Amino acid sequence: MSAKKILLIAGDFVEDYEIMVPFQSLLAVGHRVHAVCPGKAAGDRIATAIHDFEGQQTYTEKRGHDFILNAAFADVEAENYDALVIPGGRAPEYLRLDPQVIALVQQFFAADKPVAAICHGAQLLAAAGVIKGRTVSAYPACRPEVELAGGTYADIAIDAAVTDGNLVTAPAWPAHPAWLNQFLGLIGHALGESGLSQAA
Repeated sequence: MSAKKILLIAGDFVEDYEIMVPFQSLLAVGHRVHAVCPGKAAGDRIATAIHDFEGQQTYTEKRGHDFILNAAFADVEAENYDALVIPGGRAPEYLRLDPQVIALVQQFFAADKPVAAICHGAQLLAAAGVIKGRTVSAYPACRPEVELAGGTYADIAIDAAVTDGNLVTAPAWPAHPAWLNQFLGLIGHALGESGLSQAA
């Protein structure tokens, strides 16, 4: 297995688990991950939010950890990366207003490179116009955006994920095992029978 170079686009109040878990997991199995945020450089911090499911009609939100970025958004070019990860939380709702972010997402799709998006990450996919005709999972409150963008909303379990071509999506962080497993498959990472990564 050759290491892949993966871009992770985030912003303030990205969901804590949805940036920390994929970032650390992909590094742990040998891939290179550049976590970037518009307007920020390597070493800068972004705030995270913790979304939890505690019995109310929607998730609760609490302040999470600071996350330290390890690359500069200004230096990013899609052609230099093998895959893209879009975590959820509050960040996608305003990142989708940035023309450079939209262009980056579109470039990954134009090149048919693997893309993983979770939870509110679908807001960014919808704004980029890349999900027409695709089956897409997202946090249930994002269903209208998926459908208005021409996608088919995948009404799956909170701990499940779905792959459609180069895109793997999931509803929220309880799906991390399924979501990351399917993404690792898309990027050509060897998987054991248990779904755990195997050394090459």
